[in-house]
Amino acid sequence: MTGSILIHDDAHVRTITINRPDRMNALNRPAAQALLDAIAETRERAEIGVVILTAAGDRAFCTGADVKEFTVGSGYDGASWTGIGLPMEEIQLAIRALPQPVIAAVNGFAIGGGNVLQVVCDMSIAAATATFGQVGPKYGSFDAGFGSALLARLVGERKAREFWFRCRTYTAQEALDMGLVNAVVAPEALMETARAWAQDVLALSPTALKMLKASFNADSDHMAGLNAIAFAGLKLYYAGPEAAEGHAAFAEKRAPAYNQFRRPDHD
Repeated sequence: MTGSILIHDDAHVRTITINRPDRMNALNRPAAQALLDAIAETRERAEIGVVILTAAGDRAFCTGADVKEFTVGSGYDGASWTGIGLPMEEIQLAIRALPQPVIAAVNGFAIGGGNVLQVVCDMSIAAATATFGQVGPKYGSFDAGFGSALLARLVGERKAREFWFRCRTYTAQEALDMGLVNAVVAPEALMETARAWAQDVLALSPTALKMLKASFNADSDHMAGLNAIAFAGLKLYYAGPEAAEGHAAFAEKRAPAYNQFRRPDHD
């Protein structure tokens, strides 16, 4: 397999695969842009009735942004005043804007932005070996848009706060029990199950599904504004010392020293 994002069309089903297994399917700028382009192009393909979003290998679905691309003080490679350097906000919005239902087939770690990626999909099927979690506040990042607000819609506000305020991980069964995913299956049955669900979708009226998806989204579309504010705030946060300490701690494989930021500056 070549390319960071693979597209396979088969009888009205499009499978989009993140293909960076050597980096736990973390997204660098080229991969993130390719994923955004693949989703955007799908919107114009009327013959595509359903999308399966998955990843190569069996270790990870996606672990968010590739930290090797991060530069302290500026953010990810390609960052400008308009964004953090990766089109993560645009990817989230594009998945929600697709008229076709999107099924996440989660084959391993769905951590950080990777968990948010499956959160914004319409349905999610997890391999029994999948693991879910948010780690941003641990290592100098956060998602205060769909990653918190929409997560709370799925699992409840108490559990969503636990996700972010404890930064621990959850098994596939725990994810199912809290409503984060729709089903848990054996790893070897993941893609077979996703394709079976896709066939269920294809048996239905595409116009009806388009209208229903728009209706479901309408209840949470106001979060798009919050999402924009959150990513703008994240850009500013990346320029500060707390984010620098979090990323340095991750790179040095040590616990971050956040206590220094709890005391007001009296200088």
